[in-house]
Amino acid sequence: MAANGTLIGEQGYDRAEEVKQFDDSKLGVKGLVDSGLSSIPRIFIHPPETLQQLQPTTRPHAQSIPTIDLSDRRSAIVDQVGGACRNFGFFQITNHGIPTVVLDRTIAAVKAFHEQPTEVKARFYRREMGRGVSYLSNVDLYTSKAASWRDTLQVKLGPVPASDDDVPEICRDEIVTWNKEIQRLGEELLGLVSEGLGLRAEKLKEMTCLEGRVMAAHYYPPCPQPDLTVGLTSHSDPGVLTLVLQDHIGGLQVKHDEAWVDVKPVPGALVINVGDLLQIISNEEYKSVDHRVLANPSHEPRVSIAVFLNPSNREGVFGPLPELVSPEKPALYKEFKFSEFMTRFFTKGLDGKTLVNYYKLQ
Repeated sequence: MAANGTLIGEQGYDRAEEVKQFDDSKLGVKGLVDSGLSSIPRIFIHPPETLQQLQPTTRPHAQSIPTIDLSDRRSAIVDQVGGACRNFGFFQITNHGIPTVVLDRTIAAVKAFHEQPTEVKARFYRREMGRGVSYLSNVDLYTSKAASWRDTLQVKLGPVPASDDDVPEICRDEIVTWNKEIQRLGEELLGLVSEGLGLRAEKLKEMTCLEGRVMAAHYYPPCPQPDLTVGLTSHSDPGVLTLVLQDHIGGLQVKHDEAWVDVKPVPGALVINVGDLLQIISNEEYKSVDHRVLANPSHEPRVSIAVFLNPSNREGVFGPLPELVSPEKPALYKEFKFSEFMTRFFTKGLDGKTLVNYYKLQ
């Protein structure tokens, strides 16, 4: 039963048709908000079981994810990063070397793109990444049970980046600068993550894990009925590492000890999380955990910018690293081609840990 008393799936409601109409309109969620609606369309209303899970489970003094100062001694940082990857799957970093002005400009440029008139953004609206750039609402729009209240600008940053001409001019320079900063910081983080597993610092970089970079710049408009939908459904990321710049609004939550923990924005910090592929490579030493974003109840939009670090070697075979397999801890996952792994991710809705579970050895 939906909030307005109508049955979801009732006669006269063709969900597939309404999804297609929304997609074809190229309005995005921002366009819906601009039209002045006071209630959300039915395709965005999540089923009762999902909404029930949105009830606050965070305890008043729930443990927050660790914050790690990258200006500390390297041995201390390696220990802290390894511990965070094992126990939380998430951590924030400060003193990472990216100037505050670059953080602020990147957020402002993404916000400016999403706040352009619909007809300007519509030129970039597409679901395929053939040109390395796509603006769309809900990457899983056609496979999810309900749509989420967000729009996204996706840009391929590597190994072959989108051409400059294909990146929207309003945020082009900032994205180029952001990519350079993420390359430097990403290499440093992969080294710390590798050493935390007892491996050489270069191990993950040699596996091309820095090269396959994709940016997803999310825009979460104010939602008139935030208790009926979400900004991003509960899921885990498929790749190796995700680096996230979030603004001051908040809304990101991480599952820890069966409770949802708020990832409170720390000024100048970046959020880092383990992906499914790193959980598999590490033979489950590191954990990729479920996380979600609540629908935005604020009067101002929320912006967050994620960069996913993935192997560029798409035909390479991945599985638990031999160095991390022993008679005491045999391999927990079967091997697979990375291309097959990612195809499986994109042909299902964002729905938690089904990807790693599929490759788990019984």
